[in-house]
Amino acid sequence: MANAYKRKLSGSTSGRPILITQTSTAGPANTIHTSVASIVDGTWDEIWLWAYNSHSSDVILTIEFGGQDTPDQNIKITIPFQAGLIPIIPGLILQNEYIVKAFAEVGSVVTLSGFVNSITD
Repeated sequence: MANAYKRKLSGSTSGRPILITQTSTAGPANTIHTSVASIVDGTWDEIWLWAYNSHSSDVILTIEFGGQDTPDQNIKITIPFQAGLIPIIPGLILQNEYIVKAFAEVGSVVTLSGFVNSITD
């Protein structure tokens, strides 16, 4: 039988939104979550993220899904200004201690909120 446990993002303090202060991967990008260490099939972190942009214009957000050394796996999304929480990662899975990081074209105006379902079967 599979088990799933809802957990906070490892980059979050007490489950609070994470402010994206960095504007490039060289910054380095803000750490959002470090996935489970296991590489066993059936052990995964299912990651859910939403973004909010408090700026006065749209901002491009880059999510490094699994590390900066894999730019082909980066996710770029335009976050509309003051449009509420925008879903950006809809339950994608990750393991092997890969790290999800983020940076925005404007610093300190985008926050990321979310959670992780730790899944084992």
